[in-house]
Amino acid sequence: MQRDRRKPSRMSLSRDVARLPRSPEASRGRARPGPFAGMNQTEARLGGRVMVKPRDVSRPAVGARGAPGSAENPRRANTKEEKPLFHALKMQATLTPLAYSQRTAVKEKLALISSFEQFNLLPDVQNAVFTHALEGMTDVVPTPAQKLAIPALLSRKGEHERRKKNDSDSPQYSQFLIAAETGSGKTLAYLLPVVDAIKRQEIIDKAEEEARKAREDKEKAENQKKNIFALDPPELSNRPHSTMARPRAIILLPSSELVTQVGGVVKLLSHTIKYRSAPISAIHTPNRIRNRLYDPKGIDIIVSTPHLISSIAEKDPNILSRVTHLVVDEADSLLDRSFAPTTSAIIDRVAPSLKQLILCSATIPRSLDSLLDKRFPSIKRLVTPKLHSIPRRVQLGVVDIDKDPYRGNRNLACADVIWTIGKAVHDDTESTHTVKSMLVFVNEREKAVEVTQYLASKGIDAVALTRDTTEQRQAEVLSAFTSASRIEGEEKPFAADKSKRNFRDFIPFDQNSILATLSSPNAVPSRPTRHLPNTKVLVTTDLGSRGIDTLAVRHVILYDVPHTTIDFVHRLGRMGRMGRRGRGIVLTGKHDRKDVVAEVKNAMFKGQALI
Repeated sequence: MQRDRRKPSRMSLSRDVARLPRSPEASRGRARPGPFAGMNQTEARLGGRVMVKPRDVSRPAVGARGAPGSAENPRRANTKEEKPLFHALKMQATLTPLAYSQRTAVKEKLALISSFEQFNLLPDVQNAVFTHALEGMTDVVPTPAQKLAIPALLSRKGEHERRKKNDSDSPQYSQFLIAAETGSGKTLAYLLPVVDAIKRQEIIDKAEEEARKAREDKEKAENQKKNIFALDPPELSNRPHSTMARPRAIILLPSSELVTQVGGVVKLLSHTIKYRSAPISAIHTPNRIRNRLYDPKGIDIIVSTPHLISSIAEKDPNILSRVTHLVVDEADSLLDRSFAPTTSAIIDRVAPSLKQLILCSATIPRSLDSLLDKRFPSIKRLVTPKLHSIPRRVQLGVVDIDKDPYRGNRNLACADVIWTIGKAVHDDTESTHTVKSMLVFVNEREKAVEVTQYLASKGIDAVALTRDTTEQRQAEVLSAFTSASRIEGEEKPFAADKSKRNFRDFIPFDQNSILATLSSPNAVPSRPTRHLPNTKVLVTTDLGSRGIDTLAVRHVILYDVPHTTIDFVHRLGRMGRMGRRGRGIVLTGKHDRKDVVAEVKNAMFKGQALI
């Protein structure tokens, strides 16, 4: 019998993200008597002994015939005390919960903040939140992640102590970990303090520049008095800007899609705050990257991937010489095995000028937790109470593909679910239908192309997004799923036309189509006889589950059961963002862990973390 291998630490969530330092009393071992202790006692030490309550004769004794828990009837009693919180989720360890007093203190601290005006932000930064970042929202209230992170990042507490120690071994910059659930506004949580610090430093630099210029003018006037006939050399008109190719802040992201998304938010704030930013990734040409970096007007914030920044720094090391703020977004990916060497090298190179290192993630695996303990033992952990949980507004449904009419055909079940959701019409005052955007997650990228072709044969507007998709094509595909505005579809029929619609229009497949699919599931899909209107479907792998702000998505279909709970968090986290509702559907077969899905559904219903 093959032994079950232990899950790698990168696939298991951390045991305790928001832990506190242990006290000396807790680490000290409890004194135990030796093997010859208590031999010369003259009195019986019965202190603390619990008296046994007499058993009711009307109830059977424990171990008697027919009693629960006996040898002849090993069936356990159905009690909540004996049933563990998670029995099937052995893919990761249980997170140690916060104490009730600590949880209450965090809630009370968050309740004191109800507006962005309570943060010590510059007026221009505050105005940018209302006019651009959260434009169109009626009730602008900071999220729990923003309430925790923004005051901590703005605070300069502890900076004087680090300078006073002047220890060459310890880093001379602040370290923060923002650990919050998906869709909680982590981008603004770290972006607003970074922009605020840049603008404050800009004011200081401007004052120093004016003082330097006044000092030079004074020296120049004194020299002219002494040397009347001396001529000064002409000033260079093409003098480069002090921040040209020398940014103050760098935001690292794992993919080009996230670079475009976060770069758009950074650019949006610059319309009011007035700073220069440049998102650069593999989708841009070398000339465009060069023009953005070496702009004569300077650059303040760069949004890019670690590999691109590392390759540029190899040719021009000065690009990292003035970085004061480094943000590592999606830290669980950028500090994993594939990105860790490159990301760590960038952190080491910016360390001399760095003031703040900000790590940000929605899931904290045990591998990342141990790495933080080794490399950044003094990092300040900003953890929200709902870490590793899915928003309560997201509902989860389960479809058993082994039952009729699917009979184990997963493709048919997926298409039927999409047709059922797509044909549902909501009554509203709009004259046109609203296009419904859905995500279908698969575990293998080869399966994504196969599922896309099958859905297209059933009249569904489906596209695939995998690692093989070109960068330009990825940006085009994601534009329809990341739009926050309403996407208009076909015009709604009048009341007279509604009565003429046939009942067959609501049935995605007729009986002959189902029988043909079940008889030859691997056959080449034929041309569709019907088309599902007002519906767009994106079939993707975990490439589309990391950080992408899919505001338009209200439905997520898990074609394959995820391997780990981390994948559950990220895939279902594409819905319920910023308080929106969503619905997830899992397709389960005879070879899937249905007990795991059941416990995930139960934890979501109770609002517990999926750990």
